[in-house]
Order: sequence, then C-alpha cells, then structure tokens
Amino acid sequence: MRATQPLLAKSFLTRSLDELKRRSSIGTRPPLAPPPSSSNLQLTLPAAAWNLEAVKGPSGPRPLYDFTDDERVRDCILMSDDLIGGSSQSHLDLINSPPSSSTSTSSPAPASYARFHGSISTALPSDRLKIKRTGYAAFRTPAQTPTLFGKSVWDIDPYVYLALRIKSDGRSYFVNVQTEGVEPTDLHQHRLFARRPGQWETVLVKWNDFGPFELCIERVWATNQPPEVDDAEVEQNGALKTKKGNTVKW
Repeated sequence: MRATQPLLAKSFLTRSLDELKRRSSIGTRPPLAPPPSSSNLQLTLPAAAWNLEAVKGPSGPRPLYDFTDDERVRDCILMSDDLIGGSSQSHLDLINSPPSSSTSTSSPAPASYARFHGSISTALPSDRLKIKRTGYAAFRTPAQTPTLFGKSVWDIDPYVYLALRIKSDGRSYFVNVQTEGVEPTDLHQHRLFARRPGQWETVLVKWNDFGPFELCIERVWATNQPPEVDDAEVEQNGALKTKKGNTVKW
C-alpha cells in the first residue's frame, strides 16, 4: 500500500505533529542543586517526562485564529442574503495599520487586522416569491484541515473564556460556535457585547454561556403600570366590547 501524495505533503505531516504536540508535551526538568557539602555532585531527574495536557492543564492562552496576513483573511468564508437573491453586501479585507505615534490613552490599533464591512438590506427579491426574509451578513473561519489523528478540532475544555480583540461600530453582532456533535450543522450563538464602540477592546465570552439554557414563562400582557407586583390579578372580563356591544372575554 502506498500513501497518496497529499498525505505525504509537508503541511499534512506538520499539522499532525502540531496536533501531537497539542495533545501531549515532552519537557526536560532542570538538575537539582547540589547539597551544600558537595562540590562536584549533581543530582538529576529523568531527562524527559511525559505530561498529558489534561493533567498539567493549559500553560497559557491558546491561539485559535488570527488575521495577520492576506491569506488568512482570504481563507475565511463570506456569507450574506446575496446568495438567495437579497441585496445585502459583505466584504472582508486585510488592513495594515501604519506605525502609530499617538500618545492617546486609547488602545492602539494592531499592526494588521480584518475589516468586516458592507450593507444590510431587508428588500425581498422580486423573482423569488418563496423568500420571506432577508437582511443578514456574516463570515466564518475555514474548516480545519485533517491530520493523522482524523478531523482536527479546537479542544477548548481547559479554558473558560473565548477572547476576541475587536473594534465595533456599536451595532448588534453575534458569535456562532460550531461543535463536534451529532448534528454537524448545529450552531451555538452568543451576543457580542462591545463596551467601547470605536475603540479596540478585548471581549470575553464564557464557553458555558454557549451551552444549555432554560427560560420559564407563565404569561404575557400589555400594561401601563410597569411596577406591577408578581401576583397581579388578570381580569377575565375587560372593558373592551365588540361592535354588537358584547363584552370581550380574555
């Protein structure tokens, strides 16, 4: 049996090696200091120790994706209602910032970043009567390429937060996360809350916030008295009447 050329490619082997390094680490321990009474005795531990990631925990932040060069930006997939005949437009461009000499207290712009921009239109396509809703635009990072260990995924179990370095225009944005589950098309969504529109900031989203949720609801009503107590009574017979003079029952 001969391996196919793509499997022998350096990129494939490199990705597999990176995945092996991620799953485990081989570290050397420094020698112990000699006892005070000895001038030439050196105590050492085994040269290499196999440490599982799940045991030792993360050694620091784990990079997931960056937008530092044009190829990384081009690999992302753009989406909008233009695919179904809508009028929304979306673009994703690489921006290289010039060296900043500003002494402003605001966070400086990174050396390079991706700019997601365009326009949203809710106009329905006139030639597609089945389309009832438009007005969206999005982009996503590319699917990770396979390794010797199979489909490559980001193992974020040792981490609590998803961190994003962003500069927002103040509009509503959402972050979608796709997981390795029974249904591969399922997405977990969370609102991207920006606190300083127009400035660079770091936004943290708890991974658990993408998980299970629960909302219990008893009733919904219209009122002119917002501070109503929880046990407010609901009238069964209101003052509203029909054209025939009959009382409307709720």
